[in-house]
Amino acid sequence: MEFNNLTVEISRPIAILTVNRPKVLNALNLETVGELGAAFSMLADHDQVRALILTGSGEKAFIAGADITEFRGKTAPDMIPFARKGHDVARVMESMGKPIIAAVNGYALGGGCEIAMACDIRLASDTARFGQPEILLGLIPGMGGTQRLARLVGLGIARELVYSGEQISAQRAYEIGLINRVFPADQLMEEAKKLAGKLASMPSHAMKMAKLATNYGYDQSLDNGLMLETQCFAHCWSHPDLEEGVAAFLEKRKADFHND
Repeated sequence: MEFNNLTVEISRPIAILTVNRPKVLNALNLETVGELGAAFSMLADHDQVRALILTGSGEKAFIAGADITEFRGKTAPDMIPFARKGHDVARVMESMGKPIIAAVNGYALGGGCEIAMACDIRLASDTARFGQPEILLGLIPGMGGTQRLARLVGLGIARELVYSGEQISAQRAYEIGLINRVFPADQLMEEAKKLAGKLASMPSHAMKMAKLATNYGYDQSLDNGLMLETQCFAHCWSHPDLEEGVAAFLEKRKADFHND
């Protein structure tokens, strides 16, 4: 599949997606959002890809937000499809049964922060910056920022970031739980690949069940979340990876998972 604004590198069992619009700090226009959706959908069905890394080209930006040049002359009905397409991309990312690591190498603002939040794990360089600055344009986040941010960092801090439009450092993002780890810029991709390789080596069926349970149980009541967990737990028993994992443990050897 050919893309105008993305590069996709598959080095089995890892795929690296790079938003490639460095002249505009990898800002998201409608075409790029559509390409992200197509790329993630393609890789969700790729039987030799078991973990993904999402990053941005260049040294300055992961995704620096929406491409504001597309806003001129637009009306509310014009922008609803843009927001919905962003929501659709995030849901594809969250529903695919493979882990996605955001390697945030610079600005992750607005839509960039929102796309990063749809990833399973967020790693950042020590030069990265995060924020939801939409209010400075007279807007609010439109690709999930008002919802996912509160779920990750709590309602009070989410309100502070959304209401103020303030940018925060990678260290502050780590402190509030927005990202998992911070690395020197020259080590970020190496660390992301190392983690992706580790996750790709895990039994893929169990990984799928773990992602399903955590993503779809998190905003349920505890009782409903536990019901979902029980179903996902039981589903693991229908897959040969469980028998192999138990046998390998008892025989003190490395498991040979099917990963199908």
